Amino acid sequence: MPVKIRFTSATAIGLVLAKVGHPQRDEPLQTSKEVFKIAEDDQETLSAIFLKPFKNLTAHRFSHHSSLDHHEMNACAAAIFASDGGLLEKGCDIAKRLYSKSNHPNIKSGDLCISLIKDIDIDGYLTQGLCILKSESVVPFLSISTRDGDLELHTEQGINPEKIDKGCLILDHLAQKGYYVLTFDRTGSDSRFWVRDFLGVLPITDSPFLTNKYANMAVAFMEKERKEKPAADDATPPWDIANPARDAITYFEEKENFSLHEFEEEVLKTPEAKAKFAEHRGRIEQEQGHKLDDSFAISKKDVTKAKNKIRSMMKLDTGVEIRLKPALAAKPDAVLEHGFDEERKMKFIKIFFNEDLAD
Repeated sequence: MPVKIRFTSATAIGLVLAKVGHPQRDEPLQTSKEVFKIAEDDQETLSAIFLKPFKNLTAHRFSHHSSLDHHEMNACAAAIFASDGGLLEKGCDIAKRLYSKSNHPNIKSGDLCISLIKDIDIDGYLTQGLCILKSESVVPFLSISTRDGDLELHTEQGINPEKIDKGCLILDHLAQKGYYVLTFDRTGSDSRFWVRDFLGVLPITDSPFLTNKYANMAVAFMEKERKEKPAADDATPPWDIANPARDAITYFEEKENFSLHEFEEEVLKTPEAKAKFAEHRGRIEQEQGHKLDDSFAISKKDVTKAKNKIRSMMKLDTGVEIRLKPALAAKPDAVLEHGFDEERKMKFIKIFFNEDLAD
């Protein structure tokens, strides 16, 4: 079962900071000489900034091929959770690990914040967490100050809290299984580096994760198959192309439990489609580094998320774009009429409506 996490009482109490350069470019690593104590007046603001990115993320856990005792990040987190006094030493060790893993030419240097967070609510009990944030860019901002009775404008460079590039939140929960870890990488391209090389985590394959993976995988696969059919017309509306994808989503909506064998028989049906989907699933498993379960309880909330991703926008060569909301995309004939104008030798779409809500 997924856990319920609340940050309403969470407080950041101390920081270890670092500037992580790129070893191959002879850029140095600089780390804090002492823990930066957060002033009480700043705790609420900083805590909100640090924790905001970690809402509604997929849960991970530390993983090692032999034993968690040999997992460096797991050991650092355990030492910090055991004693606040370990934050400086182990925080610097985390920065050193990140520096040592930053050898790929695409990895950018950046600023690192490692914060100990108290009183995170997990399923009704309070625990601690370790927040690690990396910002790979600075942005200019303006500041107005008073000097000699007049106002001055200053330009400075700083971190935009809304554009922090990478982060993870290690929660002191399920320690024996590798902790409960939330992580993100907004750059996308370096996610393997951040998730596998630096953090060394694997997704927790619970019901929401598996539902999300299989539902999105099925939608992507069915849309791809539909478009690759010889009869497919490039001008076919996406809500028509997406019908097979909706058939896949309907399976998830109507069932309480997922069975791969059942899904193959009821949705894929043909041997060719089953074989192609197996190849598609194999590629996803290889990218993630682990196999997906063949059966699990379906999370209805994650089915809805996948359903909303079904394409519902049509871009026309005349510069017109038509977008339908997901609910309407399932039954477009209720408001749309297709035809061909012989005089203009062009296709057309007629739209029915009662009033323009933009007024």
